[in-house]
Amino acid sequence: MAIVNWRSLHSNTYDGTRALVTGGAGFIGSHLAEALVDLGASVVVLDDLSGGDEQNLAAFRERAGDRLRFVKGSITDRTTLDELMPGCRYVFHQAAWGSVPRSVEMPLHYHEINTTGTINVLEAARAAGVERVIFAASSSAYGDTPTLPKVETMPVRPRSPYAATKVAGEALMRAYANCYDLDTCSLRYFNIFGPRQNANSAYAAVIAAFAKSLLADESPVIFGDGEQSRDFTFVDNAVHANLLAAACPRRIGGEVMNIACGRRVTINELAEKMAKILGRPDLKAKHRDPRTGDVAHSLADLAKARELIGYEPIVDFERGLEVTCGWYKEVLSD
Repeated sequence: MAIVNWRSLHSNTYDGTRALVTGGAGFIGSHLAEALVDLGASVVVLDDLSGGDEQNLAAFRERAGDRLRFVKGSITDRTTLDELMPGCRYVFHQAAWGSVPRSVEMPLHYHEINTTGTINVLEAARAAGVERVIFAASSSAYGDTPTLPKVETMPVRPRSPYAATKVAGEALMRAYANCYDLDTCSLRYFNIFGPRQNANSAYAAVIAAFAKSLLADESPVIFGDGEQSRDFTFVDNAVHANLLAAACPRRIGGEVMNIACGRRVTINELAEKMAKILGRPDLKAKHRDPRTGDVAHSLADLAKARELIGYEPIVDFERGLEVTCGWYKEVLSD
């Protein structure tokens, strides 16, 4: 349910290509799979449904026809990866366990899925002769350094097991690009939001969690004073970046680049905006103690993504938030 016309942006670049999207039944992965289908690609979606939902594919399964294949399976299963990889030109590696708080509780599990799973994907891609792997990295790599905006040349300072696994994934991408005939890149996402983001989890992302509370006539909960800020990025921007990176005509060589909007919004501002959009400005946020591993501020410098792949955000924060709130209103009010 993109709000942009992918053909107008990417023309016939993907017609007839084959791609694997790991985590393709998840939030970002399903939007990416949908865009690829609409651009004429054949898409294999691999997802173990631990965080994704096959229903996320329902919106475009009919128009995809036999160009969409869903396989329930895990990136920890090398045999499955070896079966799906042959013939794929691109691999969009979105599969991972998310949530900083949950990673603090389950560090070994996060390592197994996010780190070991990533090297499995790379090994299978290398063996199958894949052209490029695009990795879903995370702005959590920057940690809590006060320097803004975040620039890719800054040292990584992960503050949670989740962030550490994402940094490990970046390192693996760079190493494989250096050692093998496989091009890679890492896209550091900054707080991606949009339709299909799960609101029914104890670890739901902030926009999803706020929507669920407000639509249940409850005050949203903010951890900390609410003056922490985020570079909230509508999901179509992340999809656009993936498509640009895959089709880049020159070798990227494992480079890391920020994907965001280049603008900060405080959590207090977010709560107020969402309450207004959803018709409940009377519901003021409640504050709780800060959470372990959370960072205070994030803001992306986009210069490197502009230079390497020609990335510019295509949907601004306000437009994305309106669309997202409208979607939650529809699905959570049923």
